[in-house]
Amino acid sequence: MPKRSQKSSISNITIKEVCDTLFSLEEKYDLNQMKIQGVYAWQLVRIYVYYEISRKIGVFGSPQQAKVTIIDKILSFLPFIKNSLFSNPLKGDHHRDILIFDHPRKVNHCEEFKDIYSYFLRDDLGGEYSYEIIETPYLNKHLTKKENYIKYNDRILLGSYFYKKRTNLQLKASEKDKIANIQREINSNFNIDIDLLNIIKNHILDFEYQYKKYDQLFKKRTPKYIFVVVAYENQAMIAAAKDNDIKVIELQHGTISKYHLGYNYPNEKDKNNIKYFPNKILSFGSYWKEVANYPTSSEDIIPIGFPYLDENIKSYLNIEKNRNQILFISQGVIGKYLSEFAYNIAKKLEDFKENYTFIYKLHPGEYSNWRDNYSYLKKCENLANFHIVDNEEASLYELFSKSEYQVGVFSTAIYEGLLFNCKTFILDLPGSEYMDSLVEKKHVKKIVTAHEFIDSLSNFKINRYDKDFFFKKYNKSTLNKLIKNNYSFF
Repeated sequence: MPKRSQKSSISNITIKEVCDTLFSLEEKYDLNQMKIQGVYAWQLVRIYVYYEISRKIGVFGSPQQAKVTIIDKILSFLPFIKNSLFSNPLKGDHHRDILIFDHPRKVNHCEEFKDIYSYFLRDDLGGEYSYEIIETPYLNKHLTKKENYIKYNDRILLGSYFYKKRTNLQLKASEKDKIANIQREINSNFNIDIDLLNIIKNHILDFEYQYKKYDQLFKKRTPKYIFVVVAYENQAMIAAAKDNDIKVIELQHGTISKYHLGYNYPNEKDKNNIKYFPNKILSFGSYWKEVANYPTSSEDIIPIGFPYLDENIKSYLNIEKNRNQILFISQGVIGKYLSEFAYNIAKKLEDFKENYTFIYKLHPGEYSNWRDNYSYLKKCENLANFHIVDNEEASLYELFSKSEYQVGVFSTAIYEGLLFNCKTFILDLPGSEYMDSLVEKKHVKKIVTAHEFIDSLSNFKINRYDKDFFFKKYNKSTLNKLIKNNYSFF
């Protein structure tokens, strides 16, 4: 394994090593089947602990999205109360065939804020099935246009917050001992201090309250099916749905790999034995069926496509590329290091006879505070031909269509860039392991240093790939077939 760039700033422990250690502990203690207070506690905290370890050892930085201040929380409290009263999903006893738990973050699409992963369901299911959308706030706000079929999850989240404040969860001595043993091993393996006891207690309290509320909701709505984006953040909902004999379908929303603990369960004991996992996953394409050890059968990962992508790429596919345009795809947890790399590249290419153009596309969570967090990106503002995209005015697909090269770490956008024949470089930063399959198949090139990148510009060669393998062309008949005849796929 080559030494990482930015060595002085990043832990030498890799994502692979973090995951392998956790997988080993899971096997040793049978963690995913461990019950605390009647709840599968490790299933609840698994991905949270992974991110907490990664943050503490410096593998990932903190996400750079704007912080929610005390003032923000105070100002948002009244809307939470209002939404709890007037958009409470628990009100009424009406039936709905389908409930949709969409992604909190919304994108302005066709002059309307939408969840790009699930909005197509409204049109493709609405004519035949009754449905309701349960929306979670993003940074304490709701941006979608309010409709009768949209309910806000504020009531359940607010109730869960107060439930934790007033409830003191008492664990048995044997339960505390189990947690203490696991905590000692985690802290010893990574030389950190994680309070696993409190992490587990907080997650169990959230689970207890939210399970009761979702159970009430499902008994009122009696749906047959639930669609959810980001299932691993909705475990209480999934548990309540399964206990009410409701089928849960997750819509893929990002990169999946054997290092994503929301999906990868390598121990055989966990196969078909994870309580808080959806029944089916609708993936972007066939590629995603084999990239992780799902705790379910391969037949439960159904390629359906990405309708938002289909809608948006049509007008950009035949645009002529700028042969010297380099697009950087940022993410909050690695943005500090990627922006430094971009600055170094731009400085080194300043004196080349080719006139290179540099585009640095920030993630929406980075828009508001990148100047406070990314000192090297601020320096880039003073460079000729360096453009920083920190708003939604420029289409990402237009940027792909005009760029000859793209550089990133593990963003899902990298796969989208491949559709536009972008010559793709993966920077060896934490999380680049997510892209190992692409690297191994030589669809992309992994790089460590700025010099290596520059040397590769003129002789870049990759293996050809089937674009439909990553993103299948969406056909709503697949969706209709899935839910016809009381879920004949199940």
